[in-house]
Amino acid sequence: MKKILVCEDEAAIRDFIVINLTRGGYDVIEAENGDEAIAKYEECGDLDVVILDIMMPGTRDGFAVCKELRARNAGIGIIILTARTQEMDKVTGLMLGSDDYVTKPFSPSELVARVDALYRRVTIAKSNFESNFKEEIKSGDFVLNLRNRTLLKNGKTIELTQVEFQIMEYFFSNPGQALERGKILSQVWGSAYVGEEKIVDVNIRRLRMKVEDEPSNPKYIVTVWGLGYKWDA
Repeated sequence: MKKILVCEDEAAIRDFIVINLTRGGYDVIEAENGDEAIAKYEECGDLDVVILDIMMPGTRDGFAVCKELRARNAGIGIIILTARTQEMDKVTGLMLGSDDYVTKPFSPSELVARVDALYRRVTIAKSNFESNFKEEIKSGDFVLNLRNRTLLKNGKTIELTQVEFQIMEYFFSNPGQALERGKILSQVWGSAYVGEEKIVDVNIRRLRMKVEDEPSNPKYIVTVWGLGYKWDA
């Protein structure tokens, strides 16, 4: 079964999510606050995707849980739930390591589609890691390992989330080419993705913090004004 953890303190919303994900073929584990979410993660261990509400009671809100899970597991898929008016919550969640966000209120089909897309990315990464797939792509001082989903810079490992890795793989496969935001979005999140292009920009900001010597003055992930980005190593 496809295992997913749903952390939402409002029982009605949580039940709504659980029902629709169960219908979609997921084995759903429930948590009503951040502390319980961490405990369930430690208990289950082999979770594929986590859905986190931001505002929750207890010592850990959704941001804290997101940050902690990402530190423990670079490969797990994380989706945060945000209120439609809370723009900074989306950005903050992405910067802390979430892969995607869904705004409330949301339709069942949208949520399940987002979860399905993220689950596919996570399972592909697991499959490559568990196989003998050892191909590497080299670019300047960087080496992208397609088996263990890591990036090396001058021999030092840079851990990437699934989304970050896919963006880097797209860059490495198209060095020096200006890639439109829409094409990056389609390549990484899928052609059926119904979110906003700005999710690309936030992930680029996060990647620059990891790969650049001076994130505020990037020389590897270069902005192509009015279009998108290019990889220049």
